Amino acid sequence: MDGPYSHELQVAIRAVQSAAKISQSVLSSDDKGTLEKDDLSPVTIADFAIQALLTTTIYGAFPADNFVGEESAADLRANPVLLRRVWELLLRLKDDEESSLCKLPQSPEQMCEAIDRCGFGEPGAGDGRRTWVFDPIDGTKTFVRREAYAINVALLEGGKQVLSVVGCPTLPADANGPIDNATVDPTGRGSIVFAVKGQGTHVRPLVETPGEQVAVRKIEPLDASVALADLRAVSCYDMLDSGVDDAHKAIMARLGIASKGCDFLAWVLRWVTLGLGLANVTVWVYKKRERVGKIWDHAGAMLLFEELGGKITDIDGKDIDLTVGRKLTENHGFVAAPRSVHDQVLKTVHDVLHEQGKGHLLG
Repeated sequence: MDGPYSHELQVAIRAVQSAAKISQSVLSSDDKGTLEKDDLSPVTIADFAIQALLTTTIYGAFPADNFVGEESAADLRANPVLLRRVWELLLRLKDDEESSLCKLPQSPEQMCEAIDRCGFGEPGAGDGRRTWVFDPIDGTKTFVRREAYAINVALLEGGKQVLSVVGCPTLPADANGPIDNATVDPTGRGSIVFAVKGQGTHVRPLVETPGEQVAVRKIEPLDASVALADLRAVSCYDMLDSGVDDAHKAIMARLGIASKGCDFLAWVLRWVTLGLGLANVTVWVYKKRERVGKIWDHAGAMLLFEELGGKITDIDGKDIDLTVGRKLTENHGFVAAPRSVHDQVLKTVHDVLHEQGKGHLLG
């Protein structure tokens, strides 16, 4: 694509393509080098290797920018065996480094430094620098089961999303709803869903076929007159204990949504589903006010839906603040819907929470 951010988009797409090769090679192995983090979420050797690859590649192209990512290298520094496995995994991409825009660290120590460049990064907009945000694998729990996951790359300027590139190795570029964690692209090519602010949302194959022109499809914007009767949901069902499942079900029933629609553990894939037009509403209420989202699960990927004409707020109706830090502490939960009905969806969320005696979850 020509226009603003065309170079950033090109670099990010190439980086995501190389990152997907890492994830797919780990996916084919029985031992994925899985660890458990302090918040009990899993992390694999692919998470570390991909974050190192994304950071080294994009920092190499845009060294003045700021970087934020999910992982730190502390576990690698403390575990030489794990460190060696991640380093050997990256070395498999030597051919990619020679044939694409992909760049690799030159030593295990440089690899750890690249991971920590993101792992300790903060997204604040006050210093005037642009910020790249990475989630090397969103949906690690499903990834280790050989199910759906995403590689998320976002660019923020002044705390606002300006570019999103999401690699979806399991989702076909021509996916039809409903899709879920078990959806697999029969061609094995996967997809990249991307958006640049003001230029719409697009989808293309992740894996290119030599000699073929890459087919890029622009997603149709939402109709300005979408009504409640037109709503189709995406959520996560029966896999997370962070949300208020009975409230989510009651909200959808009150909105007249009979089918559960699309179902993904990974937040990035829920935003992708909305960005592809395969759903147009999602609601998430955390069980506790102190529970908040993390920037790498949402930054950039939300732009995919906003570029179609979707509106995203928290359950209090506040815009999502991406400047506050690695955790989205100024917001609680999410409400995403077409602009024409967002206020009605938000009111339904409030009505149901009050009726269920959960009004304390509202601000």
